[in-house]
Amino acid sequence: MATVSFDISFADQTTINVIAGKAIDLILEFGTGENSPDPLDIIMDIAATHANGTPLRLSDMAAADGYDLLHDIAGIRKHLDRETGKLTGHFRPRFAAPNDALIAEAQGAK
Repeated sequence: MATVSFDISFADQTTINVIAGKAIDLILEFGTGENSPDPLDIIMDIAATHANGTPLRLSDMAAADGYDLLHDIAGIRKHLDRETGKLTGHFRPRFAAPNDALIAEAQGAK
């Protein structure tokens, strides 16, 4: 059984922390059904997605407007298999890296 990897760079972790803070502010502002989301849950969901087969354009995500960021955060939270770190249900985040980045990652480039 595959386990979830959280193997990301310090720079990626720093950017993910920024994204999570922004996402929490948006969730609270727009009321997506979560009263008080746990920042650690959002951080771990983004990191797991990024490290387990769906690399994200984290810098673009951190700079995103509310609608696009909420789309990806809500989709990741809904479709993430927390045992494998893979996204299910054919969900692909808007800020997913292009396929050439997936190929480079599979060949060992980071």
